Amino acid sequence: MNSIVAPEAKAGAVETQPKAYRVIKLGIDVHAARYVVVRQLDGATPQPAQGFSPEQFVAWAKKQTELAQKVYTCYEAGPLGYGLHRRLAALGVANYVVRPRDWDEYGQKVKTDKRDARQLALNLDRYLSGNQKAFSVVRVPTQAQEQARSRSRQREALQKEKQRLAAQGRSHGLYYGAPVQGEWWGKGAWEELVVPPIVLELLQPLRRLILAVEQELQACTKAMVEAAAPQELPSGLGKLTYEILEREVGDWNRFGNRRQVASYTGMCPREDSSAQRRFQGSITKHGNPRVRTPLVEASWRLIRFQPAYKPVAKWRPLLMNPKTTKSKRKQIVVAIGRQFSVDWWRVRTGRCKAQDLGLVIKLTPLARAPTPRAKGAKSTAADKA
Repeated sequence: MNSIVAPEAKAGAVETQPKAYRVIKLGIDVHAARYVVVRQLDGATPQPAQGFSPEQFVAWAKKQTELAQKVYTCYEAGPLGYGLHRRLAALGVANYVVRPRDWDEYGQKVKTDKRDARQLALNLDRYLSGNQKAFSVVRVPTQAQEQARSRSRQREALQKEKQRLAAQGRSHGLYYGAPVQGEWWGKGAWEELVVPPIVLELLQPLRRLILAVEQELQACTKAMVEAAAPQELPSGLGKLTYEILEREVGDWNRFGNRRQVASYTGMCPREDSSAQRRFQGSITKHGNPRVRTPLVEASWRLIRFQPAYKPVAKWRPLLMNPKTTKSKRKQIVVAIGRQFSVDWWRVRTGRCKAQDLGLVIKLTPLARAPTPRAKGAKSTAADKA
């Protein structure tokens, strides 16, 4: 029996035409001034690559949403950040930012933008078909997390620039047979410096630059540790280390298990196993390199200030053994850092309390920007915190 539709319903109904395609997939090779895009319609063979300016591509991507029920895109993470991702998301496009890799699967030694875009499209098709290993999806931070991380990384860049200038000054002294040691630009060391006139002439502009960088570095450090770092932290962790880890990780709930946390640090041993043979070597360094340095530094401090912490208690006898080699001690420190990253994830996600792990919580004093000190000087209370 045919249903009868009232004339009022017919008049008020909005006719929607079915879209031409079910799914459109776009592989995008992104550059500052030009995007190279390969399109795949449903399950068809990928089309030839097309070139767009950034604005042209966004307008073209909007048209794709009118042609298909769902549009999927992907591009490699890089120096252009996540601006394109957010613009695509605003259009209703499901975009994936993926880890950069060499897309030359067969070793043909030919790399072009068109080939990369085609491989991105093909791997996107595999990923959507259920192959989760087709590529590695990068987590996109919120804008607030991204900005906080950028400030932390700027501080790291200033620190490296200071180290570069200091090393350049030491190389000048070494070249003219007057080795310059330690923090030679400090007021006391500078007044006691005895070098040939040419070395002094070369060091003066470097000293001015280092002092200027130090001033900016101290301001960045002060802003970081006083912004959001809590007063109560485990002894030896320190506000600066806490803030670096927080800004790099962004959201500790992003990890589903301890293996994901350890893998993110890149502090897991590499492995080469086959049949009955198993070999484990040095760490993979496969994760975020910016979290390894603070974790290793924290490990050395935890060994000193947290003797009851479970990993420290486990390895302490071997660390205190005078026969333990230097390389073995470093391996132990890395192992403690890896375990601490997992434990801190548990603490930050509410799975346990720091006291349950043997960590002693101490009220840290208000942070002060570090002051230059001569090489070999003893650590201050602020450094221990």
